[in-house]
Amino acid sequence: MKNVALFGAGRIGRIHAANLAALPGIRLKTVSDPMADSAREVAALHGADVAPDIDAVFADAAIDAVVIASPTTTHSDLILRAAAARKHVFCEKPVDLSVARAQACADAIATANVACMIGFQRRFDPTFNEAKARAQRGEIGTPEMLVITSRDPGAPPVDYIKQSGGIFRDMLIHDFDVFRWMLCEEGDEAVWLSATGSCLTDPAIATAGDVDSTAVTLRTRSGRLCQINTSRRAAYGYDQRFELLGSKGLLACGNHRPTEVLQMDGQGVRTDLPENFFLQRYREAYRLELAHFFGQLQAGRAVRTTIEDGVAAQRLADAAAESFAQGQPVLF
Repeated sequence: MKNVALFGAGRIGRIHAANLAALPGIRLKTVSDPMADSAREVAALHGADVAPDIDAVFADAAIDAVVIASPTTTHSDLILRAAAARKHVFCEKPVDLSVARAQACADAIATANVACMIGFQRRFDPTFNEAKARAQRGEIGTPEMLVITSRDPGAPPVDYIKQSGGIFRDMLIHDFDVFRWMLCEEGDEAVWLSATGSCLTDPAIATAGDVDSTAVTLRTRSGRLCQINTSRRAAYGYDQRFELLGSKGLLACGNHRPTEVLQMDGQGVRTDLPENFFLQRYREAYRLELAHFFGQLQAGRAVRTTIEDGVAAQRLADAAAESFAQGQPVLF
């Protein structure tokens, strides 16, 4: 039995708490959140305690691992403290808004010799994962080009955007990880990146110093290409698609819908709109990533998405922000 402490009892913390409670051999022992009512509610749902403070979590020798689902600004500090306490770590993206700070976390994890997995849940989405498996089996030959579409149904509150680090670090970091996962093999990495953006959906986002619509192009060392288009607004739902073009074919991953009913009548042909938000679209991915993390811990094997992947995605996000600000491509 592995005892787990959860930091963060908000929206994503509640998802992780429920998934932890369903895992065999795992006990959600402690919940920590500055919002005491939220912590008590989540703890009561799953038979856990409420941590009196953060220090108590790291001082508790019975806790084997921590799940960090707290705000971004707390991630790196909690990772460093977990490493110092020799506790395994599952942390939501990003590691930190600073690449230097993220790298310091990676170094601390390596020194402590504990596992650390970053929550890039798209790698565990069954549809995306099947595309990856087919590509690895060579079913479309050599992958050459990736096109990613990622559009939210609406922007988060402006107060969130102000402290998010900007759209490239907050929203596109998932897409940068998908780019590396799907297109970069055997040491191939980005060597050229160009990013641009506009504020098209809400002028308040521009006032906050950010954009809400972006277009990014990357080229790898071997010449493979990736295009990423993102928007904070899609009137039809949560739009998550990609196409991987290879020398012998194409793999296309479309949106998920609440049902797959196709209705045809005198008024036309209709299907359900895509899932409305990421909590619905990736509900299974969230379950599978935690199952993978704790399954690997119990088996003594390495996790699939490491803190080094988190640092690499953060470097790309920083490069995109720099390219946009300077109006010039960035070379690596």
